Amino acid sequence: MSLQGSGAKTTTTILKMIFFLKSLSRSVHDQEHYHEPVAETEEVESKISTAGKCTSLTVWRKSLLISCNGFTVINSCGDLVYRVDNYIDRPEELILMDGSGKSILTMRRRKKLGVRIDSWLVYEGEVGNHCARTKLSKNPIWCVRKNTNHNALAYVFRGSSDKRPSFVIEGSYTHRSCKVLDGSRKVLAVIKRKEAIVGGVSYGVEVFVLNVEPGFDPGFAMGLVLILDQIFS
Repeated sequence: MSLQGSGAKTTTTILKMIFFLKSLSRSVHDQEHYHEPVAETEEVESKISTAGKCTSLTVWRKSLLISCNGFTVINSCGDLVYRVDNYIDRPEELILMDGSGKSILTMRRRKKLGVRIDSWLVYEGEVGNHCARTKLSKNPIWCVRKNTNHNALAYVFRGSSDKRPSFVIEGSYTHRSCKVLDGSRKVLAVIKRKEAIVGGVSYGVEVFVLNVEPGFDPGFAMGLVLILDQIFS
């Protein structure tokens, strides 16, 4: 196959994948509107926005590039808002990009005595040895550490030296059912699994919903999803 033919095939595949995601997004949000309200207690548990409008994202655990692993994320309007493309399964570094390909956050796995540990540093923009651009942040803005007991999945610290966590992540990422909470136990973001089957497509754990409270950065929430995926997948 010629280079031109290969490029055309890749473009066609990407367009088909985006169309598929848009249909999933419409199905997800149409279902949510159809089932509400069910019961007051269930609504409190399933809805994270009681005042204002939350950001609802459809997350597909698949890269737009055929040769990559990663994520594709669209909003409730079907627009591509975030993407991740990895060439290896267990990378030392993850880069979250917006829909246009601009780097938003870099997540780097920490090492202790040369050994990988379940702790990740989050940087603003793109950083790393292979980055040709000017570094946007020399110091990490967040640190995410896996919890060793059963009370929480992970703790999120501001910077790399803070001793008290700013956020805690609870639930089960494996089952796509977890929440990000602040120090006052207010829910800031929710990962929800879609069990329904629409149009013959089963969502499973590869396509799920990320709901983000007003005031909490959706990009950072997606960065936490990437880290959870590396720790618990």
